[in-house]
Amino acid sequence: MASNIRIFIARRIVTLNRSIRRATHLAVRDGRVLGLGGAEICDRFPGMVDDRFAGDVLVPGFVEGHGHTSAGLMWRDPYAGFFPRVGPDGVRHEGLTSIAAVVAKLRALDAVLPAEAPLVVWGFDPIYFGGPRMTLADLDGVSTTRPVLVAHISGHIHNVNSVVMARAGFSRDSNLDGLLRDANGDLAGEVQGPAVMARVARATGHAGLQRILDVPALWDYAAIARRVGVTTSTDLVNALDDPNVAALKAATADAAYPIRLVPAMRARDYSVPDGVARITALRGQSSDKLHFGMVKLVADGSIQGFTARLRWPGYHNGRPNGLWYIAPAEFEQIVTAYHHAGAQLHIHTNGDEASDLATDMVSRAVAAHPRPDHRHTLQHCQMADEAIFRRMAAAGMCVNLFANHIHYWGDQHDAVTMGPSRAARLDACATALACGVPLAIHSDTPVTPLDPLFTMSCAVNRFTASGRVLGADERITPAQALHAVTLGSAYTLKLDHLVGSLDVGKFADCAVLADDPLEVDPLTIKDIPVRATILGGQVFAAP
Repeated sequence: MASNIRIFIARRIVTLNRSIRRATHLAVRDGRVLGLGGAEICDRFPGMVDDRFAGDVLVPGFVEGHGHTSAGLMWRDPYAGFFPRVGPDGVRHEGLTSIAAVVAKLRALDAVLPAEAPLVVWGFDPIYFGGPRMTLADLDGVSTTRPVLVAHISGHIHNVNSVVMARAGFSRDSNLDGLLRDANGDLAGEVQGPAVMARVARATGHAGLQRILDVPALWDYAAIARRVGVTTSTDLVNALDDPNVAALKAATADAAYPIRLVPAMRARDYSVPDGVARITALRGQSSDKLHFGMVKLVADGSIQGFTARLRWPGYHNGRPNGLWYIAPAEFEQIVTAYHHAGAQLHIHTNGDEASDLATDMVSRAVAAHPRPDHRHTLQHCQMADEAIFRRMAAAGMCVNLFANHIHYWGDQHDAVTMGPSRAARLDACATALACGVPLAIHSDTPVTPLDPLFTMSCAVNRFTASGRVLGADERITPAQALHAVTLGSAYTLKLDHLVGSLDVGKFADCAVLADDPLEVDPLTIKDIPVRATILGGQVFAAP
């Protein structure tokens, strides 16, 4: 028996286990925690001692409760975002800080691409530039012979050239929501929302975040996760059709694959009866590294893209209200069917009108079909106020707030989309906790970089990109933030019995850190180096 036990020694082990809050020794057998404590663990559980992390701090492996494994696919296309980003290979890609710079990059790419290939870049967001948005003329100036597609970082909007518009069947006479028009009523080349973006995908052969996965992409995503201490991650929008399921199973079946995956089925790819049948069938195919059972609904779009649904007084700059991705009249039927079938719902709601509606629909479903411990979760839920959170708590709901948004779009929400008073409640972590709503926080990678220590910092410090504090009263403590990226996230995934804390019988999953995020200056949490991850007792050095 001793040969099957490994004992990790660390300077400190933060367990998030109420019975043994801190330790220095962790005994592991068969991939699970066997014992926790001090030096006596070596006597009680004799085995191989591993002291390579004796000067480091172990915390439960980070759980990314809203990520997309398609982040591993996105880097196959050139990056055209505003902020610098690091790819799966560790290479840094500089940001582009004007529309002119994006167009210049497109022209350089056009000059070297084969003539028949579509030209696609990703990461764009015009809200950072001010002034006019990208136009059809900008992209027609790049090419009038090949499809040109500029994917916005939100995943909810594309800019395209006239070739794409024609192939998708869009014209001035098209009467479709989501086709942006200029002051003369002509198409501007910006397409918003799933209905019109699906036609663009067919016209270009490029489905963005919704592309079919392959095993190399899943390994690239795992490389990103290892670098930042993530041991469990969602793939929070996946068709879960046969090709995607096959890729997920193949990657996670490899003993060397370093993370656990929790995909959510994209409900709009199925009729409600077919979707219920699909998720029911998949539940029985879970494994230690692959967990099925969640369903993803998307109620609205993106606040910074002006496609999210807001309550009065609407957008601060006077833009029209956003799009319903699910018609309110259909929402209740869909929510009730999946709730009654025993699925767990994860519902994308950015604007407060969408959060309000989703909370109502879940509350009605729970009243009609009482089901204890359903843990339906609102994802992003950026502008929910105290009244919405109280109703969520009463309905047994959870929330996963997009804390990174405070840094990446906080300044823009204050000045452009929300105005100063509403922007102060952006991703209101403190209010959610005060109202008793179980809390997770996330990155929505690839929308923002995957990095739970940075996400913790956003929730604790609430600094925007310009360095100002946005909504000081919504700051939470480092301990609350660490819980939100570990046990809190695990709870929203119904996996808190397996991951999220270190306790006997749970998977021995850890992030190995150079320092303790509960002890350092809160301003430096984001700077703590990640030394390695441990998954089921197996050590993976950070790439």
